[in-house]
Amino acid sequence: MSLFFLSILLLLLPSAFSFLNDTSYFIDCGGSTNSTDPFNTTWLSDRFFTGGLTSVVSEPLHFHFPQEKTLRFFPLSSGKKNCYILPLPNGRYYIRTFTVYDNYDGKSHSPSFDVSVEGTLVFSWRSPWPESLARDGAYSDLFAFVKDREADICFYSIATDPPAIGTLEIRQVDPLSYESSKIGDNFILVNYGRLSCGSDQWGPGFSNDTDKFGRSWQSDSEFRSPTASSKFNSFSTLEKITGTDQAPNYFPMKLYQTAVTGNGILEYELAVDAKLDYLLWFHFAEIDSTINKKGKRVFDVLVNDENVSRVDIYAQVGSFAAYSLQYTVHNLSNTPLTVKLVPLVGAPLISGIENYALVPNDISTAPEQVVAMRALKESLLVPDRMGWNGDPCAPTNWDAWEGVTCHSSKDGTALVISQIDLGSQGLKGYISDQISLLSNLVSLNLSSNSLVGTLPSGLGHKSLVSLDLSNNQFSGPIPESLASSSLQLVNGRKEKQIPEAEVLDAS
Repeated sequence: MSLFFLSILLLLLPSAFSFLNDTSYFIDCGGSTNSTDPFNTTWLSDRFFTGGLTSVVSEPLHFHFPQEKTLRFFPLSSGKKNCYILPLPNGRYYIRTFTVYDNYDGKSHSPSFDVSVEGTLVFSWRSPWPESLARDGAYSDLFAFVKDREADICFYSIATDPPAIGTLEIRQVDPLSYESSKIGDNFILVNYGRLSCGSDQWGPGFSNDTDKFGRSWQSDSEFRSPTASSKFNSFSTLEKITGTDQAPNYFPMKLYQTAVTGNGILEYELAVDAKLDYLLWFHFAEIDSTINKKGKRVFDVLVNDENVSRVDIYAQVGSFAAYSLQYTVHNLSNTPLTVKLVPLVGAPLISGIENYALVPNDISTAPEQVVAMRALKESLLVPDRMGWNGDPCAPTNWDAWEGVTCHSSKDGTALVISQIDLGSQGLKGYISDQISLLSNLVSLNLSSNSLVGTLPSGLGHKSLVSLDLSNNQFSGPIPESLASSSLQLVNGRKEKQIPEAEVLDAS
C-alpha cells in the first residue's frame, strides 16, 4: 500500500483538550534542542528512538519551519528495523509524520522503506520519489488505537536504503471519533485526502486556525475532476456556523465557512489503493442566505456512480449549521475513487471531504512473549545491527527480528516465537528469567557466544525440542525443567538423556 498524502508545507506535553488523559508529543526528529514554532507549538528535541543518526536537509532555507530542517535516518548499522516508541495512556491517537529527503546525504537517491504503526504497515515509500516530493517532503497522517500503553512507529529498510523522518506528532483524540463504536478498534484510519472545499490549504500546524485534533486540511482544487461538466465556484462566509466543534469529532468551524458549488455535476477523483475499504466523510453547511427553506437546494451524492444519499442541507439542519454524512466503500476494486454531486434542485454544494483507508490491524506478538523478547534483548546484549526493535514478529509481511522465527498461535489471535537462532553473534550477557514466557519455543541456539551466569529455571518448556548452548561460560546446576523436558537434540546431537556438560558446556 502506498500513501503520499501531500501537504507541502518536559517529556510530556499536556494539551488544552478535554479528553481523558489527553497526551500530545511533537518531536523534532534530529533536533537537539526544544523550540517553539510561529504557531506557538513547542517541539521537543529528538527522543524515544531506538537507533539511527541525525542530519540536516541540504537546503535549509527552502523549508518554512525549523523542525522541517532536521531529520533522523536509520543506516543498516542500526538494523533493518528501527522505531520510535512513545509511552502513552491507552486510547485513540492522531499520528502525523513529516518525511523528507532533500538530498541530505548528497547521494541523490531517495530511499525505499516501509512504515508501520502498532505493528501494522501503513506507509510505503519507493525510490525514486517524485522530484517535488524528494525536495519538499510530505506530511502523512492516520488515526490508531494504542492498547499496550506505548505507540510503536517503526521503519523498515529496503535493500540498503536508510529510512528517514523529519517530524513526529501524536495527539490523543476522542476514542469514539470517526464511528469507532461501529467500526471497532481493530482498524487504522489512514488518511488518503482531507479536503477543505473552496479554501486554500490550511492547518493547524501550517496556520493559526485551530482544530482540536490537529488535523491538516488542504485545498480541494487538485482533486476536482478535469472532466466534470460544471465549473467549480468557491464562496465563503464570516457568519458563525452552529454545530461545529462537537464531540466526538470536533470538526473546526472554518471547515464549514467555505464551500464550492456549480451549475452542473461536481466531481472529485480521490487517490486510493484497490482491495481496501474506505471511510468517506462528507461535510456540508448552507452558507447561502437565499436558501431559506427546504427543497431549494437538493442533490444526490454518488460514490463510484452508486447513489449514496440525497441531500437537502436546509431540511436537515437549517442555515449556517454543520451537517455531515458518512459512507463506507467496501472491497474497492478500481482506482481512482470518484465522488459526484448531482443536482436535482438548484446547485450542489459541499464544504469538505475526508477519505480514510480502513486498514485492519495486523496480528501481533502475544504480549507476554513481547515482554520475554525485550528482556532477552537486554540480557543478551543483542547488538543494534540486528534490529531488535518494536514488535518481534509483526508486521507479518516483514521478517521477524533477525534470528527469530514466529508462527500464528493455535487460535490465530496472536504470533508466537518458535525459534531463536543467535549462534556466533558476539553476545556477552546472560539468559533472562523471562525466557520462561516463551511457551511455544521449539528451538534455541545461543552457541559460540560469551554468555555467563546460570540457566533460568523456566528454560525447559515442554515445547522445547532442540537446544544448543555450547561454547559459552555458563555455570551452576542444570534446571529441573530441562531434565524433564522433551528435548530431542542437544548441542547438535540426538540424546535420550541430557548430559550436563553437553548442555552447559562451561569448560
